[in-house]
Amino acid sequence: QVQLVESGGGLVQPGGSLRLSCAASGHIFTIYDMGWYRQAPGKQRELVALISRGGSTKYEDSGEGRFTISRDNAKNTVYLQMNNMKPEDTAVYYCNADVQPTAWSRGNFWGQGTQVAVSS
Repeated sequence: QVQLVESGGGLVQPGGSLRLSCAASGHIFTIYDMGWYRQAPGKQRELVALISRGGSTKYEDSGEGRFTISRDNAKNTVYLQMNNMKPEDTAVYYCNADVQPTAWSRGNFWGQGTQVAVSS
Protein backbone atom coordinates (compact mmCIF):
# COMPACT_ATOMS: atom_id res chain seq x y z
CA GLN A 1 0.00 0.00 0.00
CA VAL A 2 1.07 3.55 -0.80
CA GLN A 3 -0.28 6.55 1.07
CA LEU A 4 0.04 10.21 0.12
CA VAL A 5 -0.61 12.74 2.87
CA GLU A 6 -0.89 16.45 2.10
CA SER A 7 -0.41 19.28 4.57
CA GLY A 8 -0.04 23.04 4.57
CA GLY A 9 -3.44 24.18 3.36
CA GLY A 10 -5.41 26.95 5.00
CA LEU A 11 -6.77 30.45 4.64
CA VAL A 12 -4.57 33.17 3.15
CA GLN A 13 -5.21 36.73 2.05
CA PRO A 14 -4.86 37.76 -1.61
CA GLY A 15 -1.20 38.34 -2.38
CA GLY A 16 -0.12 35.96 0.37
CA SER A 17 1.79 32.70 0.23
CA LEU A 18 1.31 29.08 1.22
CA ARG A 19 3.54 26.03 1.00
CA LEU A 20 1.92 22.64 0.51
CA SER A 21 3.70 19.39 1.29
CA CYS A 22 2.88 15.83 0.32
CA ALA A 23 4.69 12.86 1.81
CA ALA A 24 4.46 9.39 0.31
CA SER A 25 4.79 6.37 2.57
CA GLY A 26 4.26 2.63 2.53
CA HIS A 27 5.72 0.13 0.10
CA ILE A 28 7.76 2.28 -2.28
CA PHE A 29 10.38 1.05 -4.70
CA THR A 30 10.54 4.14 -6.94
CA ILE A 31 8.47 7.29 -7.39
CA TYR A 32 8.38 8.75 -10.89
CA ASP A 33 6.33 11.87 -11.66
CA MET A 34 4.73 13.72 -8.75
CA GLY A 35 2.21 16.45 -9.17
CA TRP A 36 -0.33 18.80 -7.72
CA TYR A 37 -3.91 19.10 -8.95
CA ARG A 38 -6.76 21.22 -7.68
CA GLN A 39 -10.53 21.17 -7.78
CA ALA A 40 -12.62 24.24 -7.18
CA PRO A 41 -16.34 23.96 -6.27
CA GLY A 42 -18.38 23.06 -9.32
CA LYS A 43 -15.33 22.55 -11.50
CA GLN A 44 -13.31 19.60 -12.74
CA ARG A 45 -10.02 18.64 -11.18
CA GLU A 46 -7.16 20.32 -13.05
CA LEU A 47 -3.41 20.00 -13.18
CA VAL A 48 -1.39 22.67 -11.38
CA ALA A 49 2.19 21.43 -11.71
CA LEU A 50 4.23 18.29 -12.36
CA ILE A 51 7.79 17.32 -11.48
CA SER A 52 9.75 14.34 -12.72
CA ARG A 53 12.08 12.25 -10.61
CA GLY A 54 14.98 14.10 -12.20
CA GLY A 55 13.50 17.51 -11.40
CA SER A 56 12.00 18.57 -14.72
CA THR A 57 8.91 20.68 -14.13
CA LYS A 58 5.74 21.61 -15.96
CA TYR A 59 3.24 24.27 -14.95
CA GLU A 60 -0.22 25.07 -16.14
CA ASP A 61 -0.86 28.71 -17.08
CA SER A 62 -2.81 29.34 -13.87
CA GLY A 63 0.28 28.97 -11.71
CA GLU A 64 3.07 29.91 -14.10
CA GLY A 65 5.37 32.47 -12.49
CA ARG A 66 3.64 32.29 -9.09
CA PHE A 67 3.89 28.62 -8.09
CA THR A 68 7.02 26.50 -7.69
CA ILE A 69 6.97 22.71 -7.45
CA SER A 70 9.91 20.86 -5.92
CA ARG A 71 10.64 17.45 -4.43
CA ASP A 72 12.95 15.67 -2.04
CA ASN A 73 13.48 12.16 -3.34
CA ALA A 74 15.17 11.03 -0.13
CA LYS A 75 12.02 11.96 1.80
CA ASN A 76 9.53 10.88 -0.90
CA THR A 77 8.01 14.34 -0.58
CA VAL A 78 6.77 16.91 -3.06
CA TYR A 79 6.15 20.58 -2.30
CA LEU A 80 4.16 23.40 -3.89
CA GLN A 81 5.19 26.94 -3.01
CA MET A 82 2.38 29.32 -3.92
CA ASN A 83 3.08 33.06 -3.98
CA ASN A 84 0.99 36.10 -4.90
CA MET A 85 -2.13 34.05 -4.40
CA LYS A 86 -5.46 35.04 -5.89
CA PRO A 87 -9.07 34.27 -4.91
CA GLU A 88 -9.32 32.04 -7.97
CA ASP A 89 -6.66 29.78 -6.42
CA THR A 90 -9.28 28.68 -3.88
CA ALA A 91 -9.71 24.93 -4.23
CA VAL A 92 -8.96 21.55 -2.73
CA TYR A 93 -5.39 20.68 -3.69
CA TYR A 94 -4.52 17.06 -4.34
CA CYS A 95 -1.15 15.37 -4.52
CA ASN A 96 -0.58 12.70 -7.16
CA ALA A 97 2.29 10.28 -7.68
CA ASP A 98 3.30 7.63 -10.19
CA VAL A 99 4.73 4.92 -7.96
CA GLN A 100 6.40 1.55 -8.27
CA PRO A 101 5.55 -0.14 -4.97
CA THR A 102 7.69 -3.08 -6.04
CA ALA A 103 10.05 -3.73 -8.93
CA TRP A 104 7.23 -5.49 -10.85
CA SER A 105 4.24 -3.25 -10.10
CA ARG A 106 3.31 0.36 -10.80
CA GLY A 107 0.32 2.53 -10.07
CA ASN A 108 -1.03 6.04 -9.78
CA PHE A 109 -1.94 7.28 -6.30
CA TRP A 110 -3.82 10.28 -4.87
CA GLY A 111 -3.77 12.04 -1.55
CA GLN A 112 -6.92 12.96 0.34
CA GLY A 113 -6.67 16.65 -0.50
CA THR A 114 -6.03 19.83 1.47
CA GLN A 115 -8.28 22.89 1.37
CA VAL A 116 -6.81 26.21 0.26
CA ALA A 117 -8.88 29.37 0.54
CA VAL A 118 -7.79 32.82 -0.63
CA SER A 119 -9.93 35.57 0.78
CA SER A 120 -9.70 38.91 2.52
